Amino acid sequence: MLQLTNLRKSFGSLRAVDDVSLEIRPGEIFGLLGPNGAGKTTTVSLAVGLLKPDSGTARVGGGDPLNPEIRSKVGVATQALALYEDLTGEENLRFFSKIQGLSGTTLNQRVGWALEFSQLSDRRKDRVKTYSGGMQRRLNMAVALVHEPPLLLLDEPTVGVDPQSRKAIFESILALRREGRAILYTTHYMEEAQRLCDRVGIMDRGKLLALDSVDNLIRDHGGRDVLITECSDGEKRTETDDPVAELEKLRQKGPLHRFRVERPDLETVFLNLTGKTLRD
Repeated sequence: MLQLTNLRKSFGSLRAVDDVSLEIRPGEIFGLLGPNGAGKTTTVSLAVGLLKPDSGTARVGGGDPLNPEIRSKVGVATQALALYEDLTGEENLRFFSKIQGLSGTTLNQRVGWALEFSQLSDRRKDRVKTYSGGMQRRLNMAVALVHEPPLLLLDEPTVGVDPQSRKAIFESILALRREGRAILYTTHYMEEAQRLCDRVGIMDRGKLLALDSVDNLIRDHGGRDVLITECSDGEKRTETDDPVAELEKLRQKGPLHRFRVERPDLETVFLNLTGKTLRD
């Protein structure tokens, strides 16, 4: 549904996207991760036709996203809410539906669907500025979906929401995958990507450093398990491929008060690939 091939984009001397290639299939959630300044936003802008690549190609359903007709196959829910706060939820959906060319019965049906999808039917006549953060996030996603795009780009869709709203958004995203939508998901929350994404690409300094399933990324880039033991002389951390065997060795040397095992996860992979230095 989305295919990026050898994409490059520079701004002056800054190479924002450097030879990036990836594809997203229907019914797949693809996570795009990276620290600030990694090139994620530029990559997404190239994918949806907001920017023209210096070289390489972006294709949506086989077509050029610089073509407005092709671009209409994409729904984008940006991190910055794209909503009119002085309009009601229903008025926002009607406005954006008309921008996408919907009218008549189709428009009414899609607005009704979007209100149900975002669980806002009972608040449809209320102004958006009276909505909670979670409600606004759900409406923002519904706006991106109201014209039934086969490809959906979600940029930090759970920023600033409460746990209940986050759960509702997760359930909605998984339902969209079951419908066969292709979803590009960007987030700084590693646990979200690990929970939701079928495959993950990790970017830094414009390059795609790794791309695979979460399990394979952890296997290839996560490093070893860490066994943490506590005994009379303090705490000890031991990297090991076999925590059980290592624990038995330590037990034979003396009594252990406590122990636990830290296994590598997607956050470990992310830090191993991009570094642990603070980025602003």
